[in-house]
Amino acid sequence: MAAINWKCSEFRELTLHDLYSLLQLRAAVFVIEQNCLYQDLDGNDQIAKHVMGTRDEKLLCYARILPPNAKYKTPSIGRVLIHQTIRQDGYGKQLISKAIDYCHQYWPTEAITISAQQHLQRFYSEFAFVTESEPYLEDGIPHIQMRREFSSN
Repeated sequence: MAAINWKCSEFRELTLHDLYSLLQLRAAVFVIEQNCLYQDLDGNDQIAKHVMGTRDEKLLCYARILPPNAKYKTPSIGRVLIHQTIRQDGYGKQLISKAIDYCHQYWPTEAITISAQQHLQRFYSEFAFVTESEPYLEDGIPHIQMRREFSSN
């Protein structure tokens, strides 16, 4: 598995190239691949932390972290995606681990909440996320709310 370069940036720290790349990748995965028409530009990018994994200056992994009281009472991780060419190679686990680490860096004692696509419930449970809701539709896709409690480990 080739190394990924990770960084977490606030909106004001994103270069134009970063912003274009992340919006392009989000559209490719969520709108085109998943055939899901939704309002991606929801006004939260400006308050988010953007976790980006690149190789050779190409964005391959991405997640958006929202601060407490933006979407949930706790910080949240969303817009999680891996470029189509490197799925099934373990990079999703790296991305979630990095996103959790960044959440704990910025909000050290906070739990983390996610709205997970239901078919990924087992994946997120590997990171100590516990299901908190019945399935619901979000943008036409079954989701569940999950929460990871603060752990000092």
